[in-house]
Amino acid sequence: MEKNLWETKNWFVSPYNFLDEIKSKLKPPKKISFHDITLRDGEQQAGVVLKKKDKIKIARLLDEVGVSRIEAGMPAVSKDDREAVKAIANEGLDAKVFSFARCMKRDVDLALACDVDGVVMEIPSSDHLLKYAYGWSVEKAINLSIEATTYAQKHGLHVAFFTIDSTRAKFDTFWGIIESVAAKGHMDSYVLVDTFGVCTPEATSYLVDKVKKRTENPIEMHCHNDFGLGVANSIAGVMSGAEIVHTTVNGIGERAGNAALEEVAAALEVLYGIKTGLNFGKLRELSKLVEELSLVKMPPQKPIVGDKIFTTESGIIAGWWDKASKADKGLEVYPLNPEYLGFEKVNIALGKGSGKPSITTQLQELGLDIPSDERIMQILEKVKLLAEDKKRLLTKEEFKKIVEEINQ
Repeated sequence: MEKNLWETKNWFVSPYNFLDEIKSKLKPPKKISFHDITLRDGEQQAGVVLKKKDKIKIARLLDEVGVSRIEAGMPAVSKDDREAVKAIANEGLDAKVFSFARCMKRDVDLALACDVDGVVMEIPSSDHLLKYAYGWSVEKAINLSIEATTYAQKHGLHVAFFTIDSTRAKFDTFWGIIESVAAKGHMDSYVLVDTFGVCTPEATSYLVDKVKKRTENPIEMHCHNDFGLGVANSIAGVMSGAEIVHTTVNGIGERAGNAALEEVAAALEVLYGIKTGLNFGKLRELSKLVEELSLVKMPPQKPIVGDKIFTTESGIIAGWWDKASKADKGLEVYPLNPEYLGFEKVNIALGKGSGKPSITTQLQELGLDIPSDERIMQILEKVKLLAEDKKRLLTKEEFKKIVEEINQ
């Protein structure tokens, strides 16, 4: 029976997360939604190419996971992108399908031709980016935004207004653009964009709070990961009132990537008690699909979905697991239930760091007799020597061969 928010059948985390004095400082929205950008921003990772059929497969699984909005691509990029966006928009998914667009009527027309539900419309919002990257004045950015957002709204599209480089912009500059669009153009929601991943969680909270006091439009968070804070900043934004968070599967994306869907979702659900509505049992399947189709290999220790997050080599931890699992207290050793995340079980591996409990556990799993302590230590010594020589974990076949040699 579930006793509390920090200890359930699927996880055991810190009770301090749920103290009143901690929760009273947070201002989460009543509902959180995920806008996944794997098929657009994720594909912007150098060298990644997702074909139409790849994007359709990923979109279907994103929908099964429960993502409420899928950014299917940018139709202006290529014919293949346009065809993929249109195909996904006509897949009959529960998720709303969006496309990415510049603040140009032409891009809106391309979005309309793809039958999408909405558009994420981008415009630069910092003086320096406008000057050095675009060669535009602030007035030009405002005029283009007003014209294009109005045009999109008149044609029935949901408009998420996306101000590039929000977190490096002077507040008066980017807010002036937003205010002008709200008054003379149209936006259904506003996207606060940490384009270059340069904000801290504290600064993100400050900005979301400041913007939220000035607009009734829902706020969306779009965070990059250049300093490894994409997930932290996304969560900081949500816990300050942002209703929608942009993510990519596995955190793939431009430069150092984007906030990872699986990490943001698990942290919100497990550490903050925010119901995400996602199917966590399918996150690993989704991760592996994107890994396969993007050709971007994930590190084995990748949080939530990595191949070896439930693999233990250390003899000490193997001993803990042996005792805890026999008492049906596996969450004493692993904070998350493997099955909850789509894994089969905990794996006690054999390597240089193994100990006596590692050997006995493997013998039991293989249905082999448990020999005397002396022979167990002999097996352990050979396991360590071979692992050092091979610079890797041992296979079950290699372990069986060692056992046979010792038992001869």
